[in-house]
Amino acid sequence: MYYVYILQSQKDQTFYTGMTENISRRLQEHNAGHTKSTKHRAPFKLVYSQEFKTRKEARAREKFLKTGSGREFRDII
Repeated sequence: MYYVYILQSQKDQTFYTGMTENISRRLQEHNAGHTKSTKHRAPFKLVYSQEFKTRKEARAREKFLKTGSGREFRDII
């Protein structure tokens, strides 16, 4: 299974959207500072996740969430 997730920084309230096969491990990596693009904004809380059977489906959803319409969706969750 693949997961698309949105994290919100507890530090500056910004969002990060990503995709993974193991959501709990990935959240730990973000919070531990192991991810270059987010280490300066930790800690994070998980605000959204969605499960997909294929990587292709998950990638398409991740790409949508990074568009203007996807950010509008994020803002209402």
